Amino acid sequence: MEQKKFKTEVSELLHLIIHSLYSHKEIFLRELISNASDALDKLKYLTLVDPAFKDLQFTPRIDIAFSDDDKKKTLVISDNGVGMAHDDLADDLGTIARSGTKNFLKNLTEDQKKDSNLIGQFGVGFYSSFMVAERVEVVSRKAGTEEAWKWSSTGKGTFTLEEAQRDSQGTTITLHLNEEGDEYANRWALDRLIKRYSDHIAFPIFLEYDQDEYDDKGKKKGTEHKVEQVNSAAALWRRSKSELTADDYNEFYKNTSHDSEDPLYYVHTQAEGANNYTTLFFIPSKAPYDLYHADYKPGVKLYVKRVYITDDEKELLPSYLRFVRGVIDSEDLPLNVSREILQQNRIMSNIRTASVKKILGELKKLAEQNPELYAKIAEQFNRPLKEGLYSDYANRETLLDLVRFKSSEVEGYTSLTAYKERMKEDQKNIYYLAGGNEETIRRSPLLEGYRKKGIEVLLMTDDIDDIVVPSIGTYQEKTLKAINKSGAVDELDKDESKKKSKEGKDVVKKIKKALGERVKDVVVSTRLVDAPAVVVVDDDDMSVQMQQILKSMGQSDMPESTPILEINLDSPVVKKIADTDDETYITDLSQVLLDQALLNEGVMLKNPADFVKRLTALLSR
Repeated sequence: MEQKKFKTEVSELLHLIIHSLYSHKEIFLRELISNASDALDKLKYLTLVDPAFKDLQFTPRIDIAFSDDDKKKTLVISDNGVGMAHDDLADDLGTIARSGTKNFLKNLTEDQKKDSNLIGQFGVGFYSSFMVAERVEVVSRKAGTEEAWKWSSTGKGTFTLEEAQRDSQGTTITLHLNEEGDEYANRWALDRLIKRYSDHIAFPIFLEYDQDEYDDKGKKKGTEHKVEQVNSAAALWRRSKSELTADDYNEFYKNTSHDSEDPLYYVHTQAEGANNYTTLFFIPSKAPYDLYHADYKPGVKLYVKRVYITDDEKELLPSYLRFVRGVIDSEDLPLNVSREILQQNRIMSNIRTASVKKILGELKKLAEQNPELYAKIAEQFNRPLKEGLYSDYANRETLLDLVRFKSSEVEGYTSLTAYKERMKEDQKNIYYLAGGNEETIRRSPLLEGYRKKGIEVLLMTDDIDDIVVPSIGTYQEKTLKAINKSGAVDELDKDESKKKSKEGKDVVKKIKKALGERVKDVVVSTRLVDAPAVVVVDDDDMSVQMQQILKSMGQSDMPESTPILEINLDSPVVKKIADTDDETYITDLSQVLLDQALLNEGVMLKNPADFVKRLTALLSR
């Protein structure tokens, strides 16, 4: 017998599950049945495509039995699927093979720790069995092998592995129930849970139980051992939409995605014609925890003629729709389709193209007919949809109607269409400001002149906005202009601009000389009201925020764009520069003016010590 320790993150996860998620303990059965179904899927696939398993006699099924003995209550879940060998048991049940899990667990808030959705997010539903069991035993035999192995643990830091006996391939899990779980050694409780959580499972689930029999006088005459199929074993997505209810869809989603909450929306398509396929897609109520991880887990499973093929193929939908959950079931793909073939397959490409159009089209319809519900979707998935603007040119027009932005004038999110409807009659452009967090942007001095003129500005608060939005160019014949670019002042007072430029000629010259190569130019501003100065860049240059993003990504060799300093002639600081000939004083004031303008835009100063030194010198005067 071998005794091994769980990896640290498994111990942490077990502690989290046992102590924080006990109020959702009944989902343990859903998780174990789901794992059994996956094992059956895998073996069914092998018998169809692998010559080594062609002659295997295999009638897939899941069996559930229980013992309600007062001294020793147990629950047994068994399948005849692909099974596990020694190393599979040690690796799959002793570690969590998802990067970032340990750090994620460490950073969970108390509310998040009570979210049963977390169990499924890691693909580690097996561990939920420790909520109801004081000891768990797993006996498994891998298909194609003769040896069976037994894994056993109390969930308290260690597990054991030893040789065992099993007549055929598959896995049997025995839960020695604790006080929290003894209610599940009951026919009616199990029947209820299977029907609620696992009715859609495509393989028959049999429940074994003993039923007492009585004569006409009510006297017990014996006990009959029964084995009864509990679930309907029909793939829900293949059923007609007319016979399904919202509850059917919601339960199927929760059972297959391991989410505890209903989805926000679903799209069910049964296509016939050149390609015959069925798709069922769901929009979750909350963003998956790994949404922005490079190794995110795809949410769509691929079936061919109801045979499970893969749930780990990122090419089934474009990456900007990686939050979508569901299934694609094709009638036309070959059963032995490989990952490489999938990526080049014309049929799969057609299904993917049609699926993307369908999902986006349905979301657009929802945004028009139920804006409150769509606002919830935008709150969770607005950023990935923006990625589509950059990567999916074919669907750009629809995506432009779907993405949402914050605004200087309205609460919450707004669309480009709604902005355009609110535009002043003589307004030529759509104005926006990108970079930094929302609080920083809302306080930007750049907004002052636009507010004064009653011009709305869209506030771009996502880190990718600086990359994505310039690529849009125009929307419904209106040019998108960044107000932190020098060319965005064309709708402010041109006559006033010329007059002020003439007035500020001398002070501009002084500040230019004092700042030297730190600035590309110094100009008099017509859009500043209270702030003394602000930094902008030329239309063709990268914003200072964009430069910072690229640096944080390790692109330190990128050429830097030198900012343009816009000054407010009415500012007391600028007036002091205009009224003095003390070159040291002019230099200190000008340098601090520029540094303050950069700080206002959320930019880290290259030489904060110089800034402090100059500020101290000015304060001491």
